[in-house]
Amino acid sequence: MPVPELIREQAAGADAIEPIVAELRAARDDWRAAHQRYGAAGTGRFPGRTAVGFMLEHLEAALFPLRLGHYEGTTEDLFVALRLEQALAILRSEVDRELRYWEAESADRFDPGHGETIVRLFGAGLPEVRRLIDSDIAAAFQGDPAARSVDEILICYPCALAVMYHRLAHQLYTLGAPLVARVISEIANTRTGIDIHPGATIGPSFFIDHGTGVVIGETTIIGARVRLYQHVTLGARRLPAEGGDTVRERFARHPIVEDDVVVYAGATILGRVTIGAGSTIGGNVWVTDDVPAGSLVMQPPALLFRAGQPHLPLFPGDD
Repeated sequence: MPVPELIREQAAGADAIEPIVAELRAARDDWRAAHQRYGAAGTGRFPGRTAVGFMLEHLEAALFPLRLGHYEGTTEDLFVALRLEQALAILRSEVDRELRYWEAESADRFDPGHGETIVRLFGAGLPEVRRLIDSDIAAAFQGDPAARSVDEILICYPCALAVMYHRLAHQLYTLGAPLVARVISEIANTRTGIDIHPGATIGPSFFIDHGTGVVIGETTIIGARVRLYQHVTLGARRLPAEGGDTVRERFARHPIVEDDVVVYAGATILGRVTIGAGSTIGGNVWVTDDVPAGSLVMQPPALLFRAGQPHLPLFPGDD
């Protein structure tokens, strides 16, 4: 293409882009004015999803050097130390970025070493996190006869990754880095279809069978040895938008699920209700009230429809 013609095409392209850029600037200005965001660009930048993803890969390798880190050799501790050092260095950068974001949102300022303290305490808690993850994997192996080994669960099962990431995210959430924690939970959701808010408190030996579509809200409390199936929701009831308690208030609004509860596929449990220890919640049940310990909650039996006959229970002997 001759140079003059190329220049004309580039100029025409620039003319077409300029009004779009101007309209985008106007849209940004409208948003910032509506939400009182007048700070300089970049002062409140969010933690980066790509960086947090790399951090998680290093943490996986440090927690499980042979199965997830693919380590082969005789200096396993050195391998763990190097991967842990890389993970915590990335985490420190992302936590500092989050703290700057919160500073840009308010007039408050954090102490200079605040980010370092969060990362140090997070690192110190990793051995306990590893033990909790081990209990989750053991529960999955015990609860799923299709599993051939605990290694298969760790490497292949979506619940293992989702719960492992939640254990890490919950640590950061409680230490004061909720945005980094939230990014971790969304990475887990993208990879597994399991949505666990990092604020949820979950006891040991937790197993989500299959897992697709499971939702666990921020203020949920789950006891020990609890099992959920796919498409279970532990959620909040609809909150009023105006007057009284607003949707921004962080009061307890999700279920308490006590020890040894099983919740089958499609069940929805809403509000600050308590599911008593040892209870079983059947599939596709809607629960908005407390359930006493040792209860069985289920739908009426299915009916069998036959031409010219009354509706009969699907299983003989059912009432």
